[in-house]
Amino acid sequence: MKTRILHFFKTHTILVCAGILAVISCFFVPPSAAYFSYIDFRVLALLFSLMAVVGGLSSIGVFDILGRKLLMHSGSFRTLDLIFVLLCFFCSMFITNDVTLITFVPFTILVLSFTNKQSHMIFLITLETIAANLGSMLTPLGNPQNLYLYTIADISMADFMRTMLPYSACSLFLLLFIIFCAKNREPVSVCILPDDHPQNNKHSFIRHLVIYLTLFALCLLVVLHLLPYPVVLCIVILTFLLVDRSVLRQVDYSLLLTFVCFFIFIGNLKNIPAIHSLLSSVIVGHEFMGGVLASQFISNVPAAILLSGFTTQYAPLLAGVNVGGLGTLIASLASLISYQFYAKEKNSTPRKYLLVFTMYNVLFLVVLMGVYLF
Repeated sequence: MKTRILHFFKTHTILVCAGILAVISCFFVPPSAAYFSYIDFRVLALLFSLMAVVGGLSSIGVFDILGRKLLMHSGSFRTLDLIFVLLCFFCSMFITNDVTLITFVPFTILVLSFTNKQSHMIFLITLETIAANLGSMLTPLGNPQNLYLYTIADISMADFMRTMLPYSACSLFLLLFIIFCAKNREPVSVCILPDDHPQNNKHSFIRHLVIYLTLFALCLLVVLHLLPYPVVLCIVILTFLLVDRSVLRQVDYSLLLTFVCFFIFIGNLKNIPAIHSLLSSVIVGHEFMGGVLASQFISNVPAAILLSGFTTQYAPLLAGVNVGGLGTLIASLASLISYQFYAKEKNSTPRKYLLVFTMYNVLFLVVLMGVYLF
């Protein structure tokens, strides 16, 4: 029993901490019907729907097929690095940074094992992780904190992307610069990779693909405020119950529950006058740096939810929590995904990974903070 509890705490640390904070705050603001007003159900519905749709696309091997097709055109390790890093950068804009890394990091490990180039693994996985975290910042769909801030700020898609474009453009340039400066010109010799998603029934694959892309389009219309979220949520749930209910079991419900706990915690803090006044005075005018610093210790999703309760200046906060995903390993929870995949490898060197990961993350963090300042 003790082992199970410790395992749960290790795998759901942020959820446990959020739950503890929510419970403690309840002693200061007794539970009431007002708690329901704390929770942003639109954000939860959108996050659930997007996770389910992306899970459906992943289950039929869409992202794996895309990666294999592009891999066929790689002639050197530089091209290979370029393909994987750009895949992570651009795919994260639409399928979130964590799903991107769950999809492509294991495939990267598989490819490098077939090329006998495991020594290249730390460098490439580190850049993939940075690419996924920074590419995702450009769109509301890219990560949970973007979706949350985009919803509560009630800004247009154009204004959102205009705010984040300088950081994304600079990130892409720096990623390309590092790849082209690295000593990775050796030719790639890759064996035929086993297909984990054989398309024995192309009709079924196409049917599922059309269904999932249609659901994705409906989610996008909700993001653009063109459709009501309850309707789309019902459509998504009913569709997966009929088409593939196993996808619903793979949704990250712990992330949704984490959001609920933070909504309750922040809602209660706002109703404690002394704390509300203190946090507002500290955060207002320092949203960017507050987002960066808070993300280093509690990760950028909780930082976005927490700090948004005490300011209305969402543009600098949006930039801060996205740039703040760089730095420490826990600054973005998606970074832990890559680390866990690498650490499970037989001959992995976690200390070296952390050293390389931190070095490149600090480099990107300093550069993007410079973008904000200038």
